[in-house]
Amino acid sequence: MRHHVGVSAAPVPSPRPGGDDGDGARLPQQRAVGTPRPGTPPDAEADPSAAVVGDPRPAPDDAPAQVPGGETVPAVRVYADGSALAQYVDGAACHEEWLEWATGNEAGLVTTPLGLTELRRFALPGGVEARGVAHEVEQRIEVVRFSDQTLRAATKVSGVLPPFIALHIGAALVHPGVKAVATYETQLARVAALHGLMVVSPGRPPFWWEHED
Repeated sequence: MRHHVGVSAAPVPSPRPGGDDGDGARLPQQRAVGTPRPGTPPDAEADPSAAVVGDPRPAPDDAPAQVPGGETVPAVRVYADGSALAQYVDGAACHEEWLEWATGNEAGLVTTPLGLTELRRFALPGGVEARGVAHEVEQRIEVVRFSDQTLRAATKVSGVLPPFIALHIGAALVHPGVKAVATYETQLARVAALHGLMVVSPGRPPFWWEHED
């Protein structure tokens, strides 16, 4: 049975070390849209993948969580693509760091059938044990279907992104509870940050996607 994710009053811990909050790190802060990388002329920051996607609308099957007082708000969730889910498998580049982060945050993860497909593809060469891990993850993580809103949002960035990455972005943008994207995919991290989503990549340095080719 997959987890039902509720609202938590505490911020989602960040994989990034340090911070000025003695009670625990928060999700990594993103640079404002249009902010150049350090030491880079503004003109060099032109990037077609920064095209703005319209305001996301909730998917039909998104159920908001009920909070005291009768007010309804979306549950806070972190969208995980296949590159993040693959870190559950022993031998993945950031396996240990991901497991440490996931210990306190797995209940907030959400993915799509595409994320699970990418996880299975990664686990396939690892034999029975790796495939077993992938199967267990599939049973634990909440999976949301691709809605019409997802496809419309993905279409708006599909001209500058590979189709699968565009689908991940679309799913993250239209889900009302998603505030962050867990990924180790450079293009997905860049576009997620451009759209104001936090990027969670345990084991990677802060703003790593700005320095990847």
